[in-house]
Amino acid sequence: MKKFRILVLIAIVAFGFNTLQAQTKVGHISTDLLISLMPETKALNAELEKLSKTYETELKAENDKLEAKLKRYDAEAKSQTDEVNKQRSVEVQQDQQKLYQSSQIAREDIGKKRDAKLKPILEKAKKAIDEVATANGYTYVLEASTLVVAKGTDLLPLVKAKLGIQ
Repeated sequence: MKKFRILVLIAIVAFGFNTLQAQTKVGHISTDLLISLMPETKALNAELEKLSKTYETELKAENDKLEAKLKRYDAEAKSQTDEVNKQRSVEVQQDQQKLYQSSQIAREDIGKKRDAKLKPILEKAKKAIDEVATANGYTYVLEASTLVVAKGTDLLPLVKAKLGIQ
């Protein structure tokens, strides 16, 4: 009788485990591809490109001024005293440093704007993935780029449809 109980208990546990495994559905999606296809990302990229070109134009103008000043100082160097030439050299180095700092500030500003505007796009994508997974009974959704073998269901078409992306 004791062996029968143990056998029944093992059967119940095994059946329950198999039932639990059968309910687990796993899908995968390339979130990078999804985000790149979203219209919000395309608008963001266009906005960042425009901002980048603005900074590039400003920095080029400053660089052109600096090069013109440097040429003028080089041409006048022989007619100036050593003290004036040293002072001009320091001035040019300071201008170069300011130009470098302006370039760094521009890069940081573009990065901050990108991060700030990308956050709601990422949240929207995650929400859509979660809704599709829940609606279709998926317990896990994995990032496709990290998978060695991806024979499961690709959720990208379903999420694209949910977001209205063609």
